[in-house]
Amino acid sequence: MMEREAKIYVAGHRGMVGSAIVRALEKDGYHNIITRTHSELNLCSQAAVESFFAEEKPDYVFLAAAKVGGIIANQEALADFLYENMVLEMNVIHSAWKNGCRKLLFLGSSCIYPRMAPQPMPESCLLTGELEKTNEAYALAKISGLKYCEFLNRQYGTNYISCMPTNLYGPNDNYHPTHSHVLPALIRRFHEAKEEGLKEVTCWGTGTPLREFLYVDDLADACLFLMNFYSGNETVNVGTGKELTIRELTELVAKVIGYEGEIRWDAQKPDGTPRKLLDVSKLERLGWKYKTELEEGIRLSYEDFRNNPMRAER
Repeated sequence: MMEREAKIYVAGHRGMVGSAIVRALEKDGYHNIITRTHSELNLCSQAAVESFFAEEKPDYVFLAAAKVGGIIANQEALADFLYENMVLEMNVIHSAWKNGCRKLLFLGSSCIYPRMAPQPMPESCLLTGELEKTNEAYALAKISGLKYCEFLNRQYGTNYISCMPTNLYGPNDNYHPTHSHVLPALIRRFHEAKEEGLKEVTCWGTGTPLREFLYVDDLADACLFLMNFYSGNETVNVGTGKELTIRELTELVAKVIGYEGEIRWDAQKPDGTPRKLLDVSKLERLGWKYKTELEEGIRLSYEDFRNNPMRAER
């Protein structure tokens, strides 16, 4: 168990996941939380990260920092996604080890699993098949991070763990019109369509891929749970165990926002992986389960979008 007075570093605290972890820590009575903005600490600078860890020597680390984006962003910046994610995660994990960090939680992504993995995807299917090409660079970086944690445990006896969340959404999401993930992109698109009185909205692909979505505050709760109660070399999936088609998701977002126009589909645009459902039985056996149902989570996310005009304009 993390002690209430322990020094806890949350890397990426301004992002959707990192900010949710900070909220969860504060709610649970942890107040010795260390954070740094990108301008204060460039995680891609090995020297800067080493200096930070040598000075602060955190007891626990939540590594939520990452360069993230949707299909377009991943395809346009393959080299950037691989390099920046590899470098920042290696810098943080390595410096945590060098400075005696007691436990580290590395946050990955469900895109690490093979494109045609068995469904639902168990943790054991990692590295058993070819990755989805549209996010291969990001996946390779995340696989390297979780493997580095595993190898440190095996070679040096550290207690570094990793978890693989499903598709996330919630407060502090990125609502960029082209560089965001599917759910926040849909929230922005239908909001603008409603505001502008558009009679129809065109969405990418066929609408047939199946996806699973987890509210980010539920993920944060799971991260604290794992940090307190789990140790092991194998990663842990974090999700709901429920899925729906992109078409069903789109209709649900339109419903929550109150858009009543027609929804069309551009089948010339890519769908991405045909199905991505995590096997969450391992986490449930450990004693954790999600709380926020999708429609309620979308409503909360839409409130966040509407109450943060600067974020909506990114």
